[in-house]
Amino acid sequence: MVLDRNWYTEASDELGLGFSLKITGKLHEEQSDYQTIAVYETETFGRLLTIDGLVMLTDRDNFVYHEMMTHPALFAHGAVKNAVIIGGGDCGTLREVLKHESVQQVTQIDIDERVTRISEEYFPALCDSNDDPRATLAFEDGVAWMANAADASVDLIIIDSTDPIGPAEGLFNEAFYQQCHRVLAADGVLVQQSESPLVHSELIGEMHAGLQRAGFADTHLLSFPQPSYPTGWWSATLAVRDARELQMPDSAPGFESFYYTPAIHRGAFAQPAFMQRILGG
Repeated sequence: MVLDRNWYTEASDELGLGFSLKITGKLHEEQSDYQTIAVYETETFGRLLTIDGLVMLTDRDNFVYHEMMTHPALFAHGAVKNAVIIGGGDCGTLREVLKHESVQQVTQIDIDERVTRISEEYFPALCDSNDDPRATLAFEDGVAWMANAADASVDLIIIDSTDPIGPAEGLFNEAFYQQCHRVLAADGVLVQQSESPLVHSELIGEMHAGLQRAGFADTHLLSFPQPSYPTGWWSATLAVRDARELQMPDSAPGFESFYYTPAIHRGAFAQPAFMQRILGG
């Protein structure tokens, strides 16, 4: 992260690229027990949340990520009642999951409570559903929670993690995927953010292979634009516990969305040719 008086820049020497936003001020910064959390006011993207110098979300474009991390998986499953979110302490994913009337219970697990409390203060719209009676906020280690969860007790697992470093590193390996497979019901679905297809294709390939070795019957790559993330092109990986046909909706979702539509849903499952070669699809 590079910061001068007027600009916030997330620079990646490894990838040879960067992303900049013109800022008008820093609203908050603190060192939690796990990471450095900061909030800035930007000139054109509203408020910006960063963790350890990396962009987590902005007011202007977070709706794309949160909608694509939730609605394709929920509609593809068709009858999610019990969901678990690992990570996602800003609670935007929780809000989107709770738009689905079939959902009876969502457990939101983030190791760092400060992310949620700062989001409640500076991004209140994302936290609209925190007091929903169907929601449980748990501030603990997601890997440990999954290891202790009952077999076949969850319909949907959403891994809304940061990059696979630091506190999130344990969420990107086969041992964790095996636990998720055990905890999912027979028709269960898992979805995990999986970085940029353009520059993280090797990681994506490893994720899909790890999920399949862990017992998942099938995996799919969903891609979507995300302007404030590296390259502006992001993805989620959806894994199906047992072989089943995923539902493809053909009507409007029945609630307000800003990016998600049935056509977007179908299109997101289409893989670029180079990813087909990597994933064998």
